Amino acid sequence: MDQLMLLVLVLAAIAGAKPVDQLKPGPITSSQLEAMPTPTSRSLERPSPIALVDDIFSTFILPSKNPQLIVTSTVTPIVAVRTTSTISGVMQILPSPGTLHPETLGTVLTTLDMLGHATNPPVIETQIPSPTKLISPASVTLRTGSIESTPISHNIFQPIATDSPPGVFSTRPDHPVPRKGIKSQTEPLSTNKFYSNFYLGSQTAQTWTHPYSLSWVKGGGSLKSWGMSITQLDASQKVYGPDASANPVGYFTHPLGILSLVLSSSELKSSTCLTTDSLTSMSANVNLHPDDSAPAQIVFPLVQGMGFVTAVFNSGTPTLESATLFRTFTKFSSAPKPCVSKFKMILEDDTTWLLYAYSPSGADLDFTVVSNDLIQATSEFEGTIQIAKIPSTDTTAEHLYDAACGAFATSVDISGSADGESGSYTFSFAKGGLANTTLAMFALPHHISSLSPEMSASVSTLQLETTTKGKATAIIADSWTMLEKLPTDMGFGPWNPQMQKKKYALSAATIKVIHTVACSEISQNMTKQTDLDSIYFSGKALAKFAGITYTLQELLGDPAMAQAGLENLKDSFALFSSNTNKFPLVYESAWKGIVSSATYSTGDPGVDFGNTYYNDHHFHYGYFILTAAIIGSMDPSWVSVNKAYVNTLVRDIANPSELDPYFPVSRSFDWYHGHSWAHGLYESFDGKDQESSSEDSMSAYALKMWGHVSGDSNMEARGNLQLAINARSIQNYYLYLRDNMVEPRKFTGNRVAGIMFENKIDYTTFFGSRPELIHGIHMLPLLPSSGLTRTQTFVQQEWDDFFSQGRVESAQGGWKSLLYANLAFIDAKSSWNYFSSSNFNDATLDGGASRTWYMALAAGNVLLSLPPPALIDI
Repeated sequence: MDQLMLLVLVLAAIAGAKPVDQLKPGPITSSQLEAMPTPTSRSLERPSPIALVDDIFSTFILPSKNPQLIVTSTVTPIVAVRTTSTISGVMQILPSPGTLHPETLGTVLTTLDMLGHATNPPVIETQIPSPTKLISPASVTLRTGSIESTPISHNIFQPIATDSPPGVFSTRPDHPVPRKGIKSQTEPLSTNKFYSNFYLGSQTAQTWTHPYSLSWVKGGGSLKSWGMSITQLDASQKVYGPDASANPVGYFTHPLGILSLVLSSSELKSSTCLTTDSLTSMSANVNLHPDDSAPAQIVFPLVQGMGFVTAVFNSGTPTLESATLFRTFTKFSSAPKPCVSKFKMILEDDTTWLLYAYSPSGADLDFTVVSNDLIQATSEFEGTIQIAKIPSTDTTAEHLYDAACGAFATSVDISGSADGESGSYTFSFAKGGLANTTLAMFALPHHISSLSPEMSASVSTLQLETTTKGKATAIIADSWTMLEKLPTDMGFGPWNPQMQKKKYALSAATIKVIHTVACSEISQNMTKQTDLDSIYFSGKALAKFAGITYTLQELLGDPAMAQAGLENLKDSFALFSSNTNKFPLVYESAWKGIVSSATYSTGDPGVDFGNTYYNDHHFHYGYFILTAAIIGSMDPSWVSVNKAYVNTLVRDIANPSELDPYFPVSRSFDWYHGHSWAHGLYESFDGKDQESSSEDSMSAYALKMWGHVSGDSNMEARGNLQLAINARSIQNYYLYLRDNMVEPRKFTGNRVAGIMFENKIDYTTFFGSRPELIHGIHMLPLLPSSGLTRTQTFVQQEWDDFFSQGRVESAQGGWKSLLYANLAFIDAKSSWNYFSSSNFNDATLDGGASRTWYMALAAGNVLLSLPPPALIDI
């Protein structure tokens, strides 16, 4: 008896089929083909196996060579597959899909997702009335007390505090957004991270790890699968609009819902549920359960930049599905590593994917090609399956994947150091899977440009396209270290890294002009402007008056007037530090964070820009932290009284350590992307987003200066490091020089991003589409740190392309003065002339900004551009 007949007899016996004669192999006849289900039908049932043999078409269910494997799943192929031997192994070639068309277009969102986004602009448009009289200068009191700085640590990511928030914050256990599917964990839950869509809304919106994206199919799409979709889109799949022929285009985005590959199991049906656990700042586990009472059958450990999409199977019969359709499926005859099986898939869109299966028990894994859109394992499986895509033009990628397969990242530990102007930060990846295997992880362009020299040998040639961050490059290493130059000499006064670093003083004539304006502005009704029902606008107003107070004291030399302003500023700040403002802040223990009580009181999830839902916290609290830093710099004794309150705001947006049990690590800033995400607890099909890159920088600047003033050297160092990283990231992804090589050339002519999403960049804002709005949102507030991010070359190109030749005059409201203040970085004299004019129109000034500071900024930049001694009449 030949081996094939023996195989058929064994399979028939297993299936309990009789008589055996009915299962004799033979040629496939036309009647057999006609009797098969159509290609559009699919089957995950377990009928008796069949064996079909022909010189051209053959499908076999072969027993495993590994005795530990027990065949537990059989499936009826519904297409005839041609099998051929290659140098690598056995390739199965599927027939033409016929009427089953490959799905390669997906769905494109051409409009803004406004859920959770306010449409009111971030400027105070009401003109501030001039005071009828000036406040009286205060008796000058010497600053008392001093703040002793803590020694800087070897690792600057040390906890700020680990005790509960101060009692001034009431606490409550509830939050309007449920923790859908999140398994209980002692660590605080992140709210603004890349994986949030898995626990929000329908749980089906995509998550981007870069370069891959994943989404739970949840029974949808043409496949009706309950598994996890895996996608990586090439640059050719970008969608430009609204007029694709324009240069520059208004946006570029990427189609959603392309089911390139779906990794699932035949046991996952309509009762499937999705959970998450081990949520950290850069990683999370996403789990698929057959039902809500069963343990997780598949666990997807997600880590930003992961080199493979890894699925850990705890039994279950793996299935591979594709709405793009399979063209060939190859099993390699030789294993890249012990206990690792290797497969290659070519889809009908000409893309090539690799699959690696590793079982600690040594169990083999085999698949049956069922149809053009379904491949099913022949057995249950315990182990890891890893998916990776091969770029079409890369001939070395497969060897790299072979070397790195079997191991996967599970989480990331972030550490950092600072020594003078030299800063560094390191990602150390925790690993699972095969030991003695170095990880393949993908880095973004700003990582590559800042890698330490020792890392250069670990950088490969493998690159895959990301959605909004250019090409990701594979690094073969278990940790990365990046270096940055820290802006340690940046203080509260005008500063520009591209100009000479020196001390400067304003001339008497210049001081006189600014002083007149400053005395008027500090005499405005501070309480009326700061005691608002919005944390955001209250913070902006507080920071505005703090800047005027600082200017009076340090740049204009009027301590008496500065002291008078400072006392009013302290009183206004006390309304918030005592938590007696109109919508007091509360600590909610569901997600663990400080939020506005506004939504609890009004029921409106979008009130105050969505603060209660964790939108924009680094913007809102950043203004308060910056105000506190300026107050503390002028009165060190104030710091000790208010330190716990201010530090609580810092902990909410920028807790650096898992040792703090009350706040998640780095709620806002994404250490992988190098910038923050402002989008909180709202499902979004284009992913997280951030509009104002400049307010992102402001929040880092606030951390630096509060750390400096309060004596927290580690916080000051982290602020410096975050500023430097943020500037590098923003200059790659948000602000575009003419030679920008990261973002599409069809878009970079806009010079600024507009709104950065994970899936698209849209040259607009949530509150309007006039140029001054789109560009201005990446300017405000103009601070000493602005010069770090907004280089003179960029400011010049942006001005030339959008606001030169009188076009600035068409800007409306407070945006006009913002544009002229920004001009100070390249033409400080013209900026000064605008603000010092006797005909200055207060209606062109944002109520959250001051003419005083804009004049000081312009004057300071004039002086910074001159050789010593820098003392002139402007």
